[in-house]
Amino acid sequence: MQLKRVVITGLGAQTPLGNNVADYWSGLLSGKSGAATITLFDASKFKTRFACEVKNFDPGLYLDRKEARKLDRFSQLAIAACEEAVNDAGLLTSKPDPDRTGVIWGSGIGGLRTFLDEVMGYARGDGTPRFNPFFIPKMIADIAAGHISMRYGFRGPNFCTVSACASSTNAIIDAFNYIRLGMADIILSGGSEAAVNEAGIGGFGAMHALSERNDDPETASRPFDLDRDGFVLGEGSGCIILEELGHAQARGAKIYAEVAGGGMSADAYHLTATHPEGLGAFNVMTNALRDAGMKTGDIDYINVHGTSTPVGDPSEAKAIGKLFGEDAYRLNISSTKSMTGHLLGAAGAIEAIATILAVVNDEIPPTINHFTDDPAFDPKLNFTFNQPQKREVKAALSNTFGFGGHNASIIVKKYKP
Repeated sequence: MQLKRVVITGLGAQTPLGNNVADYWSGLLSGKSGAATITLFDASKFKTRFACEVKNFDPGLYLDRKEARKLDRFSQLAIAACEEAVNDAGLLTSKPDPDRTGVIWGSGIGGLRTFLDEVMGYARGDGTPRFNPFFIPKMIADIAAGHISMRYGFRGPNFCTVSACASSTNAIIDAFNYIRLGMADIILSGGSEAAVNEAGIGGFGAMHALSERNDDPETASRPFDLDRDGFVLGEGSGCIILEELGHAQARGAKIYAEVAGGGMSADAYHLTATHPEGLGAFNVMTNALRDAGMKTGDIDYINVHGTSTPVGDPSEAKAIGKLFGEDAYRLNISSTKSMTGHLLGAAGAIEAIATILAVVNDEIPPTINHFTDDPAFDPKLNFTFNQPQKREVKAALSNTFGFGGHNASIIVKKYKP
């Protein structure tokens, strides 16, 4: 069958750098760090006492107080990002067919704050089971997609992808596939996460996955730097409106870029560590290029997974070098996690937005906090350290990798009628 073309017609974001897409993009280009001492709970007894929180988030801007209490923070963040994206795409005025408009969302953990509060409340009690009737509906990872669909009356495909830190990239790929196969006209896709709490910081800290640079949080996320010591936990949400090209043209929609292809793979190697030679990363980028019908020379920029971990960063760089060969040296590479921290299941969503805006604006956001070169990395690779770079970006790739060996990559390109 003839696959349909899929374009991007709306964007929305709640990030540690800003509460909308414009502020997020401005923060990226200015090299702003979203890391600071944790305010969402008392972290004074934890080894890591900082994170990349969403600042000044007010759910009351999107939900009335009674309704907001029924939603975990990860769902509140999802609603906020979708509201911006829906308005950006003009969906409320164009009123698309609700049966052909869907929501495919991603979250790696879901309502961790709700789960923690309810279990701790029970543990502090006398053994009598007293649980909030909204405990389960607030906590389950799929519920954000449900809330979004109910808010706008969208009755098309509706589900949540859960693949750890690859979750929202998998959601975008699924949305892309549903539309190009003719199963929907429009899909709101992306992801949200809100794991900056005792369980999130404690759990990742127990794995020695987090940076412990408490004396200087703003420089703690150091992808590809010699002195990187782990990732910085972040939270937030990103929404991307994917739409069939003909449908977007018929309603006169603004078009940001086109989705060219997506790839998935598994490391099949380790519970939490990436394959040391980057096998899964090599395969997922290969699959994305094949799906897009592109060659390595067609890609100008890679928004890498780049978490600032001792093992993960080198394995991804090895995969890029192996796959791209000489073409690797004409690429720009950057890790926006150096600024946003690691949003877990929402990472792919906000990083896809950064990748889309790089294509739209012909500008590469930097990898900040680079102080010391690491001989583990090919010095000829351009990691866009510390300063943004202007260049033509015809096509760009975004990588996300998750615990369990889940890998997902998408490619976006400039839209040409």
